[in-house]
Amino acid sequence: MAVNASMPKAVANGIEELRALQDQVVGPSDWREVTQEMVDRFAELTGDDQWIHVDVERARRESPYGTTIAHGNLTLSLIDGLRRDLSEWSGFKLGVNYGWNKVRFPAPVLVGARVRCYAQIVEVTEVGGGWHQVVTRFTVEVDGGEKPVCVADSVGRVLVDVG
Repeated sequence: MAVNASMPKAVANGIEELRALQDQVVGPSDWREVTQEMVDRFAELTGDDQWIHVDVERARRESPYGTTIAHGNLTLSLIDGLRRDLSEWSGFKLGVNYGWNKVRFPAPVLVGARVRCYAQIVEVTEVGGGWHQVVTRFTVEVDGGEKPVCVADSVGRVLVDVG
């Protein structure tokens, strides 16, 4: 798996150029800091206000991390903004989010840490009616971390522009 460090974005115009990018690792994206304000807003929006995320004093005292940590689903959600740095696709009528395959959080994101991600197209499949399914593996890392904080396979569908 070769890291494509010379190209800041994986650019593809149409399905054949997209297929040609398969298996290349692209990135990293820019860094993004995960702040307590972000974590608190996410907790408010989702209703997940577990103390490990929002109670700074209790986390300092009782958490094995010594501080609050981001929600796994917040880390997953950050991929949508980080991915913008990594690819630019054109030549399609439409692209839609079809979901996620395997998602894992091998390490926590401590509040105040910076995260960035890499992308790798792992599968491009024709699914009929002009649609193609594209599975992209995103690996999110934390600055100074030994393990990734999120590895997730995004499933998207693109409609080929036939006219």
